[in-house]
Amino acid sequence: MVRITAKDVTVEFPVYGSRLFKSAFINTATGGRLLKGARDRVVVKALNKVSFEFVEGDRVGLMGPNGSGKTTLLRVLAGAFEPVSGTAVVEGSLTCMLGIWLGMDMDATGYENIYMRSTLMGLSRREIEPHVPEIVEFCELGDYLSMPLRTYSSGMGLRLAFAISTSVPADVLLMDEWMSVGDSSFSAKAEGRLRRLIDQARILVVASHSENLVRSICNKVVHLSHGEITHIEETRPA
Repeated sequence: MVRITAKDVTVEFPVYGSRLFKSAFINTATGGRLLKGARDRVVVKALNKVSFEFVEGDRVGLMGPNGSGKTTLLRVLAGAFEPVSGTAVVEGSLTCMLGIWLGMDMDATGYENIYMRSTLMGLSRREIEPHVPEIVEFCELGDYLSMPLRTYSSGMGLRLAFAISTSVPADVLLMDEWMSVGDSSFSAKAEGRLRRLIDQARILVVASHSENLVRSICNKVVHLSHGEITHIEETRPA
């Protein structure tokens, strides 16, 4: 079974040495709640008792203003952040389109970066090996793949990172905003690849500021504010 379950997930980030906040409780205009902790330590409560269940077939959009908790929630589901309380469980294989540069080494070659980036994606060398020829073909970097990443333009590096990150389908796909890569010709190619990855995913969770995008692909919209879910809306994708 493929499923995502969260129960009372709370995430806090302590801020030490701050003298800017004197009140015991402050609600910011955007962002999580700021609390006064022990020894006048400021605590940012990025998520507060968030609960939900997503099941196979769900296409979920996370919406809310900057700092509402969308990216923090994605990182909890990806396993990058540990809740201070509550639980978040992802059942099924996982692909994260978050920080696709993570694990890339500027002094390593393109080929070496394929293996390093895939390791951080949770793939062994044996698992990524069959996908290497397709990654090489897709990114269209040719002999540059034998050269250090620092010799690439930013667009070339992004092509490689995108090709690696989208190389292996997974049950659950997490995305932070819709991704556009490269010039017009490559961008169209990347769009098609991303669409196929989404179609193959059994659960999609995407954070976005674009209401039109979310409503065009999602059957559920999770509205967040100050680290809390205000409501979950059932929708019909266009």
